[in-house]
Amino acid sequence: MTPVLLIFVGIIVVAVVVLGLYVMGAYNGLVALRNRFKNAFAQIDVQLKRRYDLIPNLVETAKGYMKHEAGTLEAVIQARNSAASAGSLAAANPGDPDAMKKLMGAEAALTGTLGKLFALSEAYPDLKANQTMSQLMEELTSTENKVSFARQSFNDSVMVYNTKREMFPSNIVAGMFNFGPAEMFQITDEAEKAAPKVQF
Repeated sequence: MTPVLLIFVGIIVVAVVVLGLYVMGAYNGLVALRNRFKNAFAQIDVQLKRRYDLIPNLVETAKGYMKHEAGTLEAVIQARNSAASAGSLAAANPGDPDAMKKLMGAEAALTGTLGKLFALSEAYPDLKANQTMSQLMEELTSTENKVSFARQSFNDSVMVYNTKREMFPSNIVAGMFNFGPAEMFQITDEAEKAAPKVQF
């Protein structure tokens, strides 16, 4: 082999090694970012499950006072069950945009039905004075705040991941290894953005 050919082969080998190291680094970076947003969603999931566990107790407590509001109470339980089901699907794969959209829709419906329940409960002074109801409302308010913080952390992680997978040249690695876009957990309707008012 001539010295020129050796230099040429050496340059090719170095270029392949550098390219391989870049691909490996980009791949590992995308995996780390994907795992970060999955972990952030796990924090949301914990708080949502806590919320779903509180709602049946809330409805049971209200049932004794709001006998004429059975339709509203049933709507709350149905919305809770739909949200819990959508939450399980999203928890299985937080990177699935369809699962996240279903969860956002189910959560919006649940927030709406809880809002109706809280508005109706204002007409029942005995219910407002009930110690168990007050405690449940306080726990629900605390959980709603934790969900909001966890959702912000998740959305930040998703934004970093999506930015990395869209930027050149890491977008090439993302395309090669099927790193799809992740959906943020957003509420688009302004009325739904407000947490249910739980004033007692």
